[in-house]
Amino acid sequence: MNKSLEIQKFTLQIAFLFFFAIGVYSQKTESEIILETESGNITGSLLYAPVPKKIPIALIIPGSGPTDRNGNNPMMTNNHLKMLAEGLFENGIASLRYDKRGIGASSMKGLQESKLRFEDYVNDASAWVDLLKSDDRFSEIVVIGHSEGSLVGILASQNEDVAKFISVAGAGQKAADLLKEQLRSQPPMVLAQCVSIIEKLEDGKTVENVPQMLQSLFRPSVQPYLISWFTYDPQKEITKLKIPILIIQGTTDIQVSVSDAEKLSLANKKAQLHILEGMNHILKEAESDRLKNIQTYSMPDLTLKPGLLKVISEFVLNKNDLSKN
Repeated sequence: MNKSLEIQKFTLQIAFLFFFAIGVYSQKTESEIILETESGNITGSLLYAPVPKKIPIALIIPGSGPTDRNGNNPMMTNNHLKMLAEGLFENGIASLRYDKRGIGASSMKGLQESKLRFEDYVNDASAWVDLLKSDDRFSEIVVIGHSEGSLVGILASQNEDVAKFISVAGAGQKAADLLKEQLRSQPPMVLAQCVSIIEKLEDGKTVENVPQMLQSLFRPSVQPYLISWFTYDPQKEITKLKIPILIIQGTTDIQVSVSDAEKLSLANKKAQLHILEGMNHILKEAESDRLKNIQTYSMPDLTLKPGLLKVISEFVLNKNDLSKN
């Protein structure tokens, strides 16, 4: 075989291997994964592409309420956490997102709301970390907590097996204070009733006679959970983290403010702060007008805020350096 033909053959072999490698990497594999707990199974989705080297994996913790692995609840569908997972995949980062206990495929027979505590969510997240630690496909575990999941993530990231923590739209103050702030737009009489109930819950006392119009917020069965949640201060808890931290907040978030993100950032010198102009609570482009903002909560085809995935991916893959001096 002459030299020219040998070179052509070698070139074709290299091209074949290159395109084969691209084909393998692009094979999106989403599989169901089960976490067994004493009270029942919690179900999640593992998004991963088979590659020859270890890659980082993000544990995505959902926010408050009956939120599933995709970031949806019975009242609205927007798929923000599903989009986050898929975006991370496109950047070479695996992810695990899950239905909260009692929600979706994680429904547990006999689970009573009155028995639920904030620590249950923390224990679940910590158990996921332990499960991922035993999987040798992944180089490191990064915890991403959204909204209420930010505080859950902070506590779970005190686990020594977590390499990095990312807070997205997370509160920088106690939940009781945040709730009071969110309720300030209510009529004075309603606000006064709410504050009175919240203050009793802060003292660890339940309230029996809750006005009918406030049942959805303060029904007796949810009060033990609120009491357990109110005890944690995100600013104090984040100081316990000795790992790289990224705090992300949008300027048109009508549930959590930029000042919350700033409080978290100031509380830990390892924290990097990134503010995204025009991003709302579900991580999408939105106006500050409340009605228009809320409309995006039911737009499953509206993409994530441009730039969000870049910021997160670069932090996870060590491609940026916004750390404080």
